[in-house]
Amino acid sequence: MRIATFNDESGQRIGVVRGDTLVDLSAAAPHLPRDMIGFLKAGDRALEDAEKAAREAGAAVPLAGVTLNAPIPLPGKILAIGLNYGEHIAETGREPPEVQIWFNKQRNCANGPFAPINMPSVSQALDYEAELCFVIGKRCKHVPCERAHEVIGGFFCGNDVSVRDWQRRSPTMQMGKSFDTHGPMGPWLVTPDEVGDPHDLDIKCWVNGDLRQNSNTRHMIFDCFDQIAHLSQVFTLDVGDVIFTGTPDGVGVAKSPPEFLKVGDRIRIEIEKIGAIEHEVVPERADTIIE
Repeated sequence: MRIATFNDESGQRIGVVRGDTLVDLSAAAPHLPRDMIGFLKAGDRALEDAEKAAREAGAAVPLAGVTLNAPIPLPGKILAIGLNYGEHIAETGREPPEVQIWFNKQRNCANGPFAPINMPSVSQALDYEAELCFVIGKRCKHVPCERAHEVIGGFFCGNDVSVRDWQRRSPTMQMGKSFDTHGPMGPWLVTPDEVGDPHDLDIKCWVNGDLRQNSNTRHMIFDCFDQIAHLSQVFTLDVGDVIFTGTPDGVGVAKSPPEFLKVGDRIRIEIEKIGAIEHEVVPERADTIIE
């Protein structure tokens, strides 16, 4: 099942994607939570009710008539693993990590699947990173690898947009990974039963129609289950936490000379069985905001 967070003139809520239409669950199953985190917390019964409602619903709205938002519009945590594909490590000239390398993206970076991303007013070293993302669907701690699949609520595409000069200034990479708008996700959440094996999915990224990244999630060094097992040894993973699972080779900074994004560039990221997101680079408005 594909479940989207969307909004129209009636506000933000969730719905089941059915072809090129969407079943509004606030109308088809009004007893269900209207937000994705609440829906995931409601568990398997909510999934069953949503699937039944979508199957029986006579009316659906065109996807083109709504705005799709990030599946989790404001995650509790956004955690991202670095250097997780061998060919990406090779193109950066680094050594393969012996242990997982993690950093956080501030949750304010969360952005819709087709919303623009900002060219920062303080940098021109803007780069793309196509990534498979998943969301935690059950609060968990000390999860062994063999049970990690139980806590994944769904999968979606992500772009770990990176401001490379700011990334290099901080040992944790947090600053260069957390600019506002630099976490596009979507286009919807795909439930694990529909994805099947998350470690055998083609992942691609185009910039202005030029294929830059072309790989498969089988090339991850630490797979999704390894990641959950590692993180949950340290802190509790909460429902709605989003995990970025690493990017393959082909990023702009690794080219000679580097090919950073420019205003007007369009980036499209597509993952097999999930869908695609696409966004344009626009200038940041550097207005002072004090509220």
